[in-house]
Amino acid sequence: MGADAVTERSPGAILEVDPASPSGCSVEIRRDERGWSVAIVDRLGSDADVRACRDETEAWVYASTVRQHAAWLSPERFRGYYGLKPEA
Repeated sequence: MGADAVTERSPGAILEVDPASPSGCSVEIRRDERGWSVAIVDRLGSDADVRACRDETEAWVYASTVRQHAAWLSPERFRGYYGLKPEA
């Protein structure tokens, strides 16, 4: 496993995107009184997007997909794909 791998499936886990990744975002899996969600967090630490998930499995699968897209896509394509505002 890489240095950024999450070894424990726990609420509040943060799946860091490689700092060299063009998107510069991180992905957080959260659980609160409303249930599971995944947040795309921008370079400044603000939520750029939050998606509700029906359960833990969906949250982990979605977070993994977002993380891969953040690493593979150009920043413009990533932001467009997820409907994020352009960086200031």
